[in-house]
Amino acid sequence: MKTLDDLLAEGVSGRRVLLRADLNVPLDGETITDDGRVRASLPTLRRLTGAGARVVVTAHLGRPKGAPDPKFSLAPVAARLGELLGAPVALAADVVGASARSTVDGLVDGGVALLENIRFDPRETSKVDGERAEFAGELAALVGDGAAFVSDGFGVVHRKQASVYDVATLLPAYAGGLVLAELEVLRRLTGTPDRPYVVVLGGSKVSDKLAVIESLLPGVDRLLVGGGMCFTFLAAQGHGIGDSLLEADMVDTCRRLLADAGDKIQLPVDIVEADAFAADATVATVAATEISEGWKGLDIGPATAKRYGEVLASAGTVFWNGPMGVFELAPFAEGTRAVAQAIVDSPAYSVVGGGDSAAAVRALGLPEDGFSHISTGGGASLEFLEGKTLPGIEVLERS
Repeated sequence: MKTLDDLLAEGVSGRRVLLRADLNVPLDGETITDDGRVRASLPTLRRLTGAGARVVVTAHLGRPKGAPDPKFSLAPVAARLGELLGAPVALAADVVGASARSTVDGLVDGGVALLENIRFDPRETSKVDGERAEFAGELAALVGDGAAFVSDGFGVVHRKQASVYDVATLLPAYAGGLVLAELEVLRRLTGTPDRPYVVVLGGSKVSDKLAVIESLLPGVDRLLVGGGMCFTFLAAQGHGIGDSLLEADMVDTCRRLLADAGDKIQLPVDIVEADAFAADATVATVAATEISEGWKGLDIGPATAKRYGEVLASAGTVFWNGPMGVFELAPFAEGTRAVAQAIVDSPAYSVVGGGDSAAAVRALGLPEDGFSHISTGGGASLEFLEGKTLPGIEVLERS
């Protein structure tokens, strides 16, 4: 796999570089609520601009339905990226149209342009190879002869999409610094991690994490379960869970996992329950086996947090993916905060698996440097750990 170092050694001054970044940030209106992915893109961008490249960035935001939609515009991202780089970032008003062409033509050495949301073109995510290839050809033509492609959006490398996969078959392709760093971390987790190896899994659904649970279980020492998914496990043990989240079709699967895992899987011993899904709901802490009829479990309780913290304190390696409760609502944030703080306090090599976990770290004001690595790609990280082939990585290895 050729890398950013290889490209820089070849020389990029005055040369156009098409860079696929992951700038899919959460927005409140036009305000970015978590700019972690924007900041993660900076090292590769700065190395390219510092060497005089003319950088054309492609990225997506949200899930527009293959057509321009103002609420998914990358305008707030372009503004924030410019602030962080200390130089304006020109935003094209389209993807490969007249505005994109004039914006790219206007670039100077060391300049950065951002194309509008790549998913405004339906060919980006098409399942038809020819449609994606056509779009990739237009992206390659936009940057012209002598250009290069750098893949630095780790959060999308598990997608076979035009700006991730197909364009790498048309231009000289290189792995960016962020992609390389993510791969190094994940290979450490799947290689010979320091022991004990503890995985903390949360989030809402067992079905979302089933493949990674089955892949990780043989190699981990403890798997600590929280979030909405814990209630399907508790139901599999025969406990009442009130009106808590339940995947009824996964109960038998959870029962099998518990039987196969022995004492590896640990479930909550107490739960923070509420009479409604609301910040002002009536709240109580109960044993995990005594959730009230008609109430919802929305966080792990303090006894569970303490118990999980003790396991994490002696860990050699920790992988955490998924919050322990509905951390966005104050009454149900303490479980996630306590477990995250326990990971920070642990001497373990610790990896936060992107997505909601990374958002929780920042939303709860925890020190980002307290973790060894915070991934930018939740889905991509999980698929790597499941042993799946990531198309965006495979194409780089073949380039």
